[in-house]
Amino acid sequence: MDKKIFTINSPLSGTFYRRPSPEDPPYVEEGDEVQPGSVVCIVESMKVFNEVRSERAGIIRKVLIEDEDPVMINQPMFEVEVI
Repeated sequence: MDKKIFTINSPLSGTFYRRPSPEDPPYVEEGDEVQPGSVVCIVESMKVFNEVRSERAGIIRKVLIEDEDPVMINQPMFEVEVI
């Protein structure tokens, strides 16, 4: 049986952050389950911190970007297996 995978893409260009602040744990880790509306990361653009949320339920299978790396609009950030 093939696993159904979708990606969570960056809604805008900016800087990718896995956690709300340097002292906090990441929003999600590989293997974590997410629901529609779950915050998975922040993309900072022009000094505005934008929460990125999952649109579907699934399990985070792969984080594709390193913390604090630049991202481009529509760039895949997470691979998520449909549950």
